[in-house]
Amino acid sequence: MIRVLLADDQALVRGALASMLRLEADMEVVAEAGSGAEALEAAVRTGPDVALLDVQMPGPDGLAVAAELRRVLPACRVVICTTFGRPGYLARAMSAGAAGFVVKDSPPEQLVEAIRRVHAGLRVVDPALAAESLASGTSPLTDRESDVLRAASDGGTVSDISRSLHLSKGTVRNHLSSAMGKTQARTRAEAVRLAEGNGWL
Repeated sequence: MIRVLLADDQALVRGALASMLRLEADMEVVAEAGSGAEALEAAVRTGPDVALLDVQMPGPDGLAVAAELRRVLPACRVVICTTFGRPGYLARAMSAGAAGFVVKDSPPEQLVEAIRRVHAGLRVVDPALAAESLASGTSPLTDRESDVLRAASDGGTVSDISRSLHLSKGTVRNHLSSAMGKTQARTRAEAVRLAEGNGWL
């Protein structure tokens, strides 16, 4: 039996996935979670073979959960299953240790097969997303530029960002300017939108 953990903040989606997987003779859903923190707790408690994680969840997101699972449960294989098929998410998921990446509008049998293949030690990536990811390349943003854009995403001032990241205002302005240049944005709000749209944040 393949022991599967499901983590998705949308209860209807999570319930539908669980019902679908329970129809498979070789799969057992050992835990369901609605947030990143719940997913980590459930994974440590149940020791699943495969964790099926959404990207956007409260608390640590699916990518952060994948990275933490690689550290605390290295035998657990991770499949990211998301509505947001963004090239940047794929690159970040792979660097976080995910073995699979599928989008939620994939046919059900494709998701089931992805779980089996990942459990068998293979990597599975949505082919259209893989092609788009190769075409768009990796994120041009440095880690610090990404941090500053994330902090800017709630509309805070340079002073707010400076305080939250413990950087000088001048350094914050430099990072914002650089990020705007790399995303070819006219404003920092546009830079945030473009970076999020590409899955870089």
